[in-house]
Amino acid sequence: MIAFHRSSFHWRSRPWKPDPTYKYTGGFVGVPGQAYQVRFHLEAACTVEDLETGRQTEMYLGAPCRTEYTIARRNLFQIPSDEWRMAFSRRLSIPISRRPSTEPAETRGTPLERQFQGHEIDIRQYPKEETLTSAREVVQATLDRDLINGRIAYREPDQAGRNLQVTLEFPVDLININEEDAEFQVCTGPVVLPDLGTWDGSEVHRVFLADAAISGFDHAEFILRREIEAAEREKHWYEAPRGRDRLELNDPDNPPPDYPPPRPRPLIYNETWQKETENTILSTKNEH
Repeated sequence: MIAFHRSSFHWRSRPWKPDPTYKYTGGFVGVPGQAYQVRFHLEAACTVEDLETGRQTEMYLGAPCRTEYTIARRNLFQIPSDEWRMAFSRRLSIPISRRPSTEPAETRGTPLERQFQGHEIDIRQYPKEETLTSAREVVQATLDRDLINGRIAYREPDQAGRNLQVTLEFPVDLININEEDAEFQVCTGPVVLPDLGTWDGSEVHRVFLADAAISGFDHAEFILRREIEAAEREKHWYEAPRGRDRLELNDPDNPPPDYPPPRPRPLIYNETWQKETENTILSTKNEH
């Protein structure tokens, strides 16, 4: 049972080099040669396993931040704003899709060793856990203020016909219960769902961000995040820079082709998946 709020990812940037085109590449506002470090806690985990070969990969989802200028004294948030969030395996940084799952992936994961000067993945486990096998036990653990994780497992072939099992684990941050009739419903997130069409036998190269809902032990539903276009009547304020402009050029008189690139788009939850699953509810005492 993963202790998500105790687990973290640490990375150190490579020394910053000015971009030939943009003034605030990546939002960094330091000086050439500077490096900085980042730590974020984890919010969800996912394992994909090939049931025939036993080959598997573990993936994790990090806590997000609003896009910011790093490390600034003032004007910290970038406007227009976006969300920065990272999904990763032990080896790769994995793109998080902003498009519907029906659209083909055009991305590949980036080796962590190439992306960062150094990094460390720190996964912590609770020393004790209990598997709750009935709705009554889930209700009681909720009333007892226990810490609860959910695990959702489902099987699905990839495009090559390999029999894969996906296992999600996440903290149950929100649960509804009916104590009298021993009913429960978990509706929480985020979780990270793999695009199995990008599984290459050892790694996944695109994931989807979603929330999960379960009300029993054999079925799960997911609602996936995607971007949409802002209405034209709203763009005058939604896309208007405030303070620094992330897209400010070093030489305004010499813009690159197709300048300016699109501004961040709003993110909404709309696409749903329904799956027959094996759901496991784990708990541990909330002792501290």
